[in-house]
Amino acid sequence: MENGIRLFVGLGNLGSAYSATRHNVGAWFVANIADSFGVSLRYETKFHGLFADVSIAGCSCKLLIPTTYMNCSGRAVQAVVNFYKIPLMQILVAHDELDFSAGIARLKFGGGHNGHNGLRDIISVLQDGGFHRLRLGIGRPQNKDVVNYVLGNPSSGDKEKIVTEIDKTIKLLPYLVAGEMGKAMQLLHDEHKEI
Repeated sequence: MENGIRLFVGLGNLGSAYSATRHNVGAWFVANIADSFGVSLRYETKFHGLFADVSIAGCSCKLLIPTTYMNCSGRAVQAVVNFYKIPLMQILVAHDELDFSAGIARLKFGGGHNGHNGLRDIISVLQDGGFHRLRLGIGRPQNKDVVNYVLGNPSSGDKEKIVTEIDKTIKLLPYLVAGEMGKAMQLLHDEHKEI
């Protein structure tokens, strides 16, 4: 339980113009948790983002969607971490991942930012990359124009795949809050296993 996730962070950009874009799939994940557990995300000035308390499998957890724009996400994460004294290993950051096709999600602990501006800022502000990540695949653009691609909306087919994978991950939350990361990874990464 000590290593279980207590803070779920969903990365994205602020505003309705960005809400449906590929770069906001991390925010979709956290919004989905809130919906699934019947809690409301509310803007908290001191946390620079949308925030909620939620009980998952009997564990008290925090939900955060920074509203600082992607490249300043670290300020929001640091504010919650400092206020609640949450260890880095109890944080999961959900973000879009170019290296995976839409509909593929992978859990990972630690590592670098791999060019992702949100992760880059969080690692810079926290001065440590020792937190968990949920990498939600969005695929790569064929024309190499990454900026316009991530700030564009996925096709209806890709969106359905991404939402399905988010729903699959939601079912794994009891394992994540219990610190059973190996079990959660095994179930999520096995494409043919029903959860």
